[in-house]
Amino acid sequence: MVVLLLAISAHEAAHAWMSYKFGDDTARLLGRITLNPVAHTDPIGTLLIPIVSFVVGAMGGGFIPLIGWGKPTPVNPLRWHNKDLANVMVSIAGILATLLIAVITFVIFKGLLVSNVLFQMSDSLQEPVILFLQYLLTMNISLAVFNLLPFPPLDGSKILETFLPASMQPVLEVLERYGYFILILLIYLGFFNAIISPILSIVYSLLLAGVKN
Repeated sequence: MVVLLLAISAHEAAHAWMSYKFGDDTARLLGRITLNPVAHTDPIGTLLIPIVSFVVGAMGGGFIPLIGWGKPTPVNPLRWHNKDLANVMVSIAGILATLLIAVITFVIFKGLLVSNVLFQMSDSLQEPVILFLQYLLTMNISLAVFNLLPFPPLDGSKILETFLPASMQPVLEVLERYGYFILILLIYLGFFNAIISPILSIVYSLLLAGVKN
């Protein structure tokens, strides 16, 4: 949960910062450009969804990383410069933030493994360091992929909205209405697990490649 809160806070702060860069200071004035998790906690996305993910995994649903989202960052599109570009960039900013954390974590993790520093640590230090880096890497990759799904309130739906023609508006309205329930159902049915597991397998294969121990 500590790692999840960090990832979500970075994700939402990135939305707020990018919106500000495009001319909208709504989120900045509300104190959302911060890594303080209190400013970003959402009852459903930060608490309910992670709990459901954990329970499903514990009941034999396979490996399901704790996933979720923060309280939606308030933006005012009327204040954006270049609205279409701003909508895409603001929506994708959170995903890029979590990917950046994942890349930094991967580099540090790989460096500790290849240099053999990790294996020279005492057992009392090695285990928490490995767990922290593993969760940090897995969580941020999972959140990036999860938020690309085209279901409200996830970022993927905002990106999709920018490129879909007006004739598809009824579809978007249905997704807006039932987005939360669709997401919970997809998690329960293992849809997200089927997407993220191959990606994580590749990442960890690259992480362990060339490690001698």
